[in-house]
Amino acid sequence: MVWIAERMALEQDQRISDVVKREQSRLRNFIRRRVPDPRDAEDILQDVFYELLEANRLLMPIEHVTGWLFRVARNRITDLFRKKKPESFSDAAAPNDDDADQFLRFEDLLPSPEAGPEALYARNVLLDELELALEELPEEQREVFVAHELEGRSFKEMAAETGVSVNTLLSRKRYAVLHLRERLQSIYDEFMKA
Repeated sequence: MVWIAERMALEQDQRISDVVKREQSRLRNFIRRRVPDPRDAEDILQDVFYELLEANRLLMPIEHVTGWLFRVARNRITDLFRKKKPESFSDAAAPNDDDADQFLRFEDLLPSPEAGPEALYARNVLLDELELALEELPEEQREVFVAHELEGRSFKEMAAETGVSVNTLLSRKRYAVLHLRERLQSIYDEFMKA
């Protein structure tokens, strides 16, 4: 009876090893296209395979291993960006802790034009789509969104300048964000499939 359990464990280990060999390159490429820092990408890859081992150890049933691996990778990428990426563009304009003189701009959140033709293409598509989406907004919503998110101005400051209440400005920005999310969702989905 013990030898049957050992044999089953060896077969399971071999299956996991085969999955890792088969999917490692595709998964690494998938992660690297979405994560600019190669060290972060490698950490995510290792985390994904660690989760596969843990799922195996806990006898979790996984029907489609490849799909499961890519879903875990996508979740880890999301986790990474939640930790590293500011919640809004205006937060990105805050001084960096390491160097108070440097500011992260909206420009810094886009793919670098020097990162090759794919990154340049993605950057241009994103900028064009954002510009078109912003043009679709009513003027008041566009002005509040641009002032707060892209120029880094506070709602208090805008309220003082315009005489419009902070709550009204917040509401306008909220509607702008909802429209932009809906409008840009398809381009986001397209890039996530690539």
